[in-house]
Amino acid sequence: MNAFFSYFCTPNFICKIVKMKKYMILCGFVVLFAFTGNAQRFVGAAILGINATQVDGDEIVGYYKIGVRGGASVMVALDKKQSWFLTLELIYNQRGSFRRSLVDSMSLYSTDLDNINTEIPYNKDVKYKLNMDYVQVPVLVHYEDPKTGVAFGAGFAWGRLVRLKELENGYTMKTNLKSGIYKLNDWSVIGDVKIRLWKGLKLGARFEYSLDYVRKRTFTGRITGETWTRYQFHNALSLSLIYAFNEKYALNMKRNKKGERIGPKWVRDIDNPVF
Repeated sequence: MNAFFSYFCTPNFICKIVKMKKYMILCGFVVLFAFTGNAQRFVGAAILGINATQVDGDEIVGYYKIGVRGGASVMVALDKKQSWFLTLELIYNQRGSFRRSLVDSMSLYSTDLDNINTEIPYNKDVKYKLNMDYVQVPVLVHYEDPKTGVAFGAGFAWGRLVRLKELENGYTMKTNLKSGIYKLNDWSVIGDVKIRLWKGLKLGARFEYSLDYVRKRTFTGRITGETWTRYQFHNALSLSLIYAFNEKYALNMKRNKKGERIGPKWVRDIDNPVF
């Protein structure tokens, strides 16, 4: 058992998984269209939401960085009861880290002075700010209760970094996509919950965490001069509104012992599936 974990829980093995991302995403598309062709049943949706994110390992603790996430998805039913679904998304996803600085506060670590963009003035109000925008392709499997519309899902996502900006201790850094400081590709694990609000309108909550580090950094203490190395990972929470375009709906007839409705007024019409 120890040998098993020593092999599969190492950074080298995780990196091998990340290198396979293109093939895994291609397989996801193939499976998706295969089910679409056989089942003749798919649901398209638009997604718009907000992220609260942090970067574990950057010495800034808290989900203080706020960003947006938006895009589209297609969902394919895997069974005739329409309980299990395969979902493929294309998302623009803003991540990063943020900490507002107090006036005259002492920085926890020293700034790389050679990496400062001197053309941009010093900003005393920002201790640290990291903007990392990704084009992301999540692939998930969901289980949905047909009568309540509550769905639970899990999966993976590959993301490509398309925008990068970093401020540190009031200085704007020269960090960019070509600098090589941050990895351009990110591979994340996802946990997802969706609740039906009204017909095709749903509220989604999601947790994402990077499987591989996005940066390896050595910090230097400003006072003591002590150095330490940290691996940095994306850590994100999000809330989104999801609107499905081509679902069929029926009135929810599920009641408790008091005759009160359980779940939303409208649910997916599983008695008239399109198969």
